[in-house]
Amino acid sequence: MTHRHDYPHTGVLGLLDGRPLPRTELDRRLAAMRAGPRSSALPIAGSAEDRQLTRWVAQILLTERLCEAEAADRGLDVPAAPPARLDQRAAVELGSITAAAYEGNAAVRAVYLAVTAGVTAGPEEPVAPGPAGPPWRLSTPDGEFDAHPDSLPRDLAAALRAAPAGARVTVRGWTARLVAAPVREPAADPAPGRPAEAARRLAFVRWLDAARARRLELVPGLEHPGDPAQPDNHHRH
Repeated sequence: MTHRHDYPHTGVLGLLDGRPLPRTELDRRLAAMRAGPRSSALPIAGSAEDRQLTRWVAQILLTERLCEAEAADRGLDVPAAPPARLDQRAAVELGSITAAAYEGNAAVRAVYLAVTAGVTAGPEEPVAPGPAGPPWRLSTPDGEFDAHPDSLPRDLAAALRAAPAGARVTVRGWTARLVAAPVREPAADPAPGRPAEAARRLAFVRWLDAARARRLELVPGLEHPGDPAQPDNHHRH
């Protein structure tokens, strides 16, 4: 687990290898979100959900800064990393924070390619069967999409099932509302290479978790949104 550091000064995003990172970019991104076209979908300023959103964006930034440092350490050609737009399955397998950092930052993608270059799916890793039943239509701050409930994080799916019709829920940085209208079942995706890509994503998540624990320290108020010790986590077990 990434350390929580009781850093005495304000304006700090976190510490990377013991060095404080300024909070400036976090405040800029939050302000841009508030002024953007999806501002009406954001939680009320000052609410627990708003503080969770701040933590979520902070963790994306910390992931980006960590990967930028790792890319420099490895001498990676960051501009050569291709742009990416993840599908829902890939985003779920990476987790919302890592997926957002991956899509938005070339250094994260470059480190992903370097870390997973030798990862393949072995013969003992069969393709998982596709999810059964119709998908859900979900509304999120980033728009609407279709996803099978068993492709979502388990606690998010459980919270959506338990929520009143049309209610928005926030779990571990994910904010979503279940749209009741049924949608047509999409055709199965027969794309080759899926087991190998899933194995690469798993390897990257494991590497990133270890790198975060080793190199990052968090500051009070910017803990991971899923940290059960922080006061705004309402999904403790």
